Amino acid sequence: MLDLSRIRAITLDLDDTLWPVWPTIAKAEATLQTWLHTHAPATAALCATVGTLREVRNQMNAERPDLAHDLSALRRESIRVLLCRAGDDPALAEPAFEVFFAERQRVDFYDDALPALDFLASRYPLVALSNGNADVHRVGIGRHFRAALNARDFGVGKPDPRIFHAGAQAAGVQPHEVLHIGDDAHLDGAGALAAGLQAAWVNRAGLAWDAGPQAPHATVTDLRALCALLVPWESA
Repeated sequence: MLDLSRIRAITLDLDDTLWPVWPTIAKAEATLQTWLHTHAPATAALCATVGTLREVRNQMNAERPDLAHDLSALRRESIRVLLCRAGDDPALAEPAFEVFFAERQRVDFYDDALPALDFLASRYPLVALSNGNADVHRVGIGRHFRAALNARDFGVGKPDPRIFHAGAQAAGVQPHEVLHIGDDAHLDGAGALAAGLQAAWVNRAGLAWDAGPQAPHATVTDLRALCALLVPWESA
């Protein structure tokens, strides 16, 4: 059970907690492909070959472990590899990535996300914690957050306890005074618990908890239900 008396700040995951990430990535990749058709047609044709994108991603993961926490750099370097293979100008990697990245920030929020952000931000300092490369300011929700930490800038990602502790520090509280909210049972739920935070698991798909013997302090199907748990008398 949540101990409401302990919560003085909230850390919050982004992808698949506030919006579904894979439709967003699919739209960004389609926008990039359209751009490549105009500016690097040979690369566009190569990208359309079944298995090529997966093979290049696997290559980059193997060759650049230093970029494991930097999804933007991995994407940019993957585009560069594809341009070189196709015989196009590798200098196009930067503008091509910017096309992808701009579209990646155009997310479709879950219906409960924006009302929940208003609700939470009016009561607690919020800190975004993400392993991805969404930018809260470009997405349009930066005003809700005291800080936003991601794996690329911090150097480690969830479930490493250090990023959770940094989130608590950014909020100006101790880890045990933080409630972390996220969708991933292992990265968000078990990671927050191991770091000494309370954890709320946003389980939209109705999955079974499989992230260890310690259960999250709350499991909800959406953020509206979580807000009701945090201030139950306001939902009556």
